[in-house]
Amino acid sequence: MAHGTPPVVDERVPLAQSPESPLYTPFIPPTQSPTEMTLRALLLGSVLGIVFAASSVYLAIKVGLTVSASIPVAVLSIAIFRAMGKSNILENTIVQTTGSAGESLAFGVAAALPALLLLGYDISLTHAFLTAALGGVLGVLMMIPLRQGLIVQEHGKLPYPEGTASADVLIAGQEGGTNARTVIIGFLVGGIYKFAYSGMKLFREVLSTPLKGLKSATLSTEVSPELLGVGYIIGPRVAAITFAGGVLSYLILIPAISFFGSGLDKPLLVHTGTLIRDMSPDQIRNAYVLYIGAGAVATGGLISLIRSLPTIIGAFKRGVESLKASRAHGGVPQMLRTDQDLPITVVLVGSALLVLAIWLAPPLQVNFMSALLIIVFGFFFVTVSARITGEIGSSSNPISGMVVATLLVTCLVYLLMGWTSSEDRFMALTTAAIVGIAASNGGTTAQDLKTAFIVGGTPKRQQIALFVGVLTSAMFIGLVLVTLNRGATVTIPEPHPGVTVTEMTQETRTQYTFPWAVSADALASRGLDEAALRKAAWAQGYDLASNGGAMELRSWRQVSAQDVGAVTLSPTGGSQVKVADLGGVTQGPERTFKEGFVRGADTPVPAGKYLVDDAGSIQYVVDPGIGGRISTYEGQALTRYAAPKAQLFSLIIDGILTQRLPWDLVLLGVFIALMLELCGVSSLPFAVGVYLPISSSAPLFVGGMVRYFVDRVRGGESDFSPGTLLSSGYIAGGSIAGVLIAFLEIVTDGAGSRAINLPALLGHEGVIGGFLNTVGESELAHPVWSNIWGLLFFAGITLFLLRSALKGQSAAPSTPHGK
Repeated sequence: MAHGTPPVVDERVPLAQSPESPLYTPFIPPTQSPTEMTLRALLLGSVLGIVFAASSVYLAIKVGLTVSASIPVAVLSIAIFRAMGKSNILENTIVQTTGSAGESLAFGVAAALPALLLLGYDISLTHAFLTAALGGVLGVLMMIPLRQGLIVQEHGKLPYPEGTASADVLIAGQEGGTNARTVIIGFLVGGIYKFAYSGMKLFREVLSTPLKGLKSATLSTEVSPELLGVGYIIGPRVAAITFAGGVLSYLILIPAISFFGSGLDKPLLVHTGTLIRDMSPDQIRNAYVLYIGAGAVATGGLISLIRSLPTIIGAFKRGVESLKASRAHGGVPQMLRTDQDLPITVVLVGSALLVLAIWLAPPLQVNFMSALLIIVFGFFFVTVSARITGEIGSSSNPISGMVVATLLVTCLVYLLMGWTSSEDRFMALTTAAIVGIAASNGGTTAQDLKTAFIVGGTPKRQQIALFVGVLTSAMFIGLVLVTLNRGATVTIPEPHPGVTVTEMTQETRTQYTFPWAVSADALASRGLDEAALRKAAWAQGYDLASNGGAMELRSWRQVSAQDVGAVTLSPTGGSQVKVADLGGVTQGPERTFKEGFVRGADTPVPAGKYLVDDAGSIQYVVDPGIGGRISTYEGQALTRYAAPKAQLFSLIIDGILTQRLPWDLVLLGVFIALMLELCGVSSLPFAVGVYLPISSSAPLFVGGMVRYFVDRVRGGESDFSPGTLLSSGYIAGGSIAGVLIAFLEIVTDGAGSRAINLPALLGHEGVIGGFLNTVGESELAHPVWSNIWGLLFFAGITLFLLRSALKGQSAAPSTPHGK
């Protein structure tokens, strides 16, 4: 979890014996053996782990951030078991351990795997599952021999702030204190609020306005409950620095590029040939600013890693020394329950099997050298991650820097070996993803083992629970990622005559056509033209094409001409009208297109998936929801997930293996990051702000400012404070609602989302319909009133968070407790 205050050193809630005691006695002493690893604990932990993993995937592809699930999982476990009649602290600890595994896997999967879409591949469920499962298992395996040294022998020296905070919540719950109600309220408010704007379109998701007097400058914000919650949790400093990066991007860099490029007569760095003077602010960002942001993010990550080098080297040395010392008397039976780890043979045999599994699993496409690199890097970075999280907490753990370092070394090795094909890029990304997941899960595992050490859990049972949490979450993480991507994927006409794909698949897509005899008199009487019809048809899931005056509606769904004729259109500036009222609709011929991918270094069109005709020419682009390059079509804003970390990883792979990165722009980002470091400002969150749309960093800033005010009034916040718990609920509720809406889009092929779109259903003629089309998510929305209406709702959940944070009671007794 990210925090805005320094980590604890020696202080914690004094509910158990002081950690400075040389013979530490946990809350449940080893002489007692209460019920611990039960089936219900594993089931509940797995379910909660899947829920919070799904929310973490959503956050990671949206803004490149995740927050810890340990505290809310612990609080919910206490409440649920107490509602069932009894609550046992060690059983709750198993739930917390199992549940927290999902979040650590989600970050690695959602940060890295979307880069496949940018390299011209699809995200495979099997590949995602194997990557998550093998990386997670590697992280747990490598922590087993390190536990004795890092958790036990270093107790009193390594605070493990998140693990200690989780223990405090569990102990407080055992003694009668919990606040699960706050998490549940936040979950419900966040979910209903998200459904209101993302599903029912009652108000706009992104509020935006151009700044007059500064060309191409825009201010915008999402009215997002999950981003508001993240901003509260990461605190005012990180939130403000991230927002400052967005200000640089949208109020300085984009206007500057627009100003200086407006007189250019040729395009720069873009495939489409669009001139800068013809670009929108978002197009300028995608074509130029993203490279600057990538240079800044990579530099920030590497600086974070370099700054941690003394800690990393010391952590690795002490970790190995602790491992040797703990195994020096390995022949002596471990008598105490709280000293029982899984045997070292599990680690050795498991590691050997992992190498074989990574090497031999066809979906991973990893050769033996890369499999060995994964194990070597995995052991190194798990050791480093476990030590760093013990010293300064998970928020300061440079996982992205570790992935970037792995990717750089791997790509350089590949370049020396001459492995530069598109398949080698796929393998490089898989290698770095598994290492990143292992490092992330290693740090989380260390925090969980610390929690168990304080409360008196049995280590080997915790380790088994971690394996269960990894495998159950891994089964759903890929599904959530694929669902979010497919739910926002659009197929858009983009003909490239004579251009063929680099790899054809066996998949085909059938297009259904419906000639439409539109009456010119019917159009004239309603004041409509072809452009208005095209926009209205697209809003209902149909593509309108015309050739020599003859119009044709096209759909990828199998429907009848009668169904098409009954569709109600809501054209801009006109009244609602049925398709059949404008002209007769007949069944036309079916067309079949083949799916193919464009990959490689020198391609005339961007990498991605395309549909080609019988002649082999590209006719349509299948633009993904994650990292898609088309943000609007026919006046409709498309749902897009920025996936900033995935964008960075794909740029690194392409830049090294194809040697065609636009270094001028990348180096601008490098020196921006270096300038910030010289000014004493952390460059990584600032760089992420440059990379993200300002609409994503603005709600983070609002949440951070709420946290700032609460901290000033209350004198600081704890991990189990009401504001933090409500924010966790906002994040989970809003994210899960987003996943469910995407799932609805897929299973109904878009019909479900259109059925709950109230502005489109009601039209703009009645009082209610006219009002919703003026202020809601509609093409007819008034630019001022819709912004004010959306801000009122966002202000409502912001004030509710502020009120709850100021008036609520913490879930544990309040004592001086750093985080």
